[in-house]
Amino acid sequence: MQHPRTSTTAPATRPRPTRRTGRLAALATAVTAAVGLTMLGGPAAHGADNPYERGPAPTESSIEALRGPYSVAETSVSRLAVSGFGGGTIYYPTSTADGTFGAVAVSPGYTGTQSSIAWLGPRLASQGFVVFTIDTLTTLDQPDSRGNQLLAALDYLTRSSSVRNRIDSSRLGVMGHSMGGGGSLEAAKSRPSLQAAIPLTPWNLDKTWSEIKTPTLIFGADGDTIAPVLSHAEPFYNTLPTALDRAYLELNGATHFTPNTSNTTIAKYSISWLKRFIDDDTRYEQFLCPLPRPSLTIEEYRGNCPHTS
Repeated sequence: MQHPRTSTTAPATRPRPTRRTGRLAALATAVTAAVGLTMLGGPAAHGADNPYERGPAPTESSIEALRGPYSVAETSVSRLAVSGFGGGTIYYPTSTADGTFGAVAVSPGYTGTQSSIAWLGPRLASQGFVVFTIDTLTTLDQPDSRGNQLLAALDYLTRSSSVRNRIDSSRLGVMGHSMGGGGSLEAAKSRPSLQAAIPLTPWNLDKTWSEIKTPTLIFGADGDTIAPVLSHAEPFYNTLPTALDRAYLELNGATHFTPNTSNTTIAKYSISWLKRFIDDDTRYEQFLCPLPRPSLTIEEYRGNCPHTS
């Protein structure tokens, strides 16, 4: 059953890029579409130079908001209807006017269920993604199993789900909390074609990740006693290839379970990372480079700038 979250006016279809001989006509069409979208108040047309841009130009307030420009619906997926993972909930933009969207699968942590990471579903989807918060086969599954389950969930999304026609199967990412965060690293290692990985206070016995080729943003928490940053998030980040687009954000005044509730800092930088690397949307580079400074919510941030992917 689908339950729209918010109400927005559907944007007009953006013209596709044309060759040089048709640039003037394409420009005129794009200007007309942009004006129409502004009048309608819906998500703005994406830039002609990047067919994957979705939504209006971002601002600090737009990526910190509880909801983005897209109206969102959700549909439940029974574990009995799938194989390789435990079912879950798909959150997706209701509008099809902008074409297809990138997709992200999100895994909970040890003993957790999808309810523990459910807040990420509508928050990310309203910014222009299809988001699948999953249940695992058992709540005790280890990171390597959770990694395989994230990939199985993405395969279901793009091949069999009721929203498969809304997804660009070449633009996919993974996220996860705790052992699910360790699982997102496992998924990225197994499938280098993924465009983004975001482990949230990740836990994994494997400490080295030099094989990963997927742009990766790792969140740690300064008060984490279950997956302390010194033995988990930091070595995970430090062993990623130095040439990779990578970042480490340590949350200030946070615990291992901070990602289980709505958090503006996690949302802001996750949205920016997913937009930058799944949508190749350089409009979001401004929130990642120059590197964010320590603040009331950020203990430290490390990474490479400018990004090259």
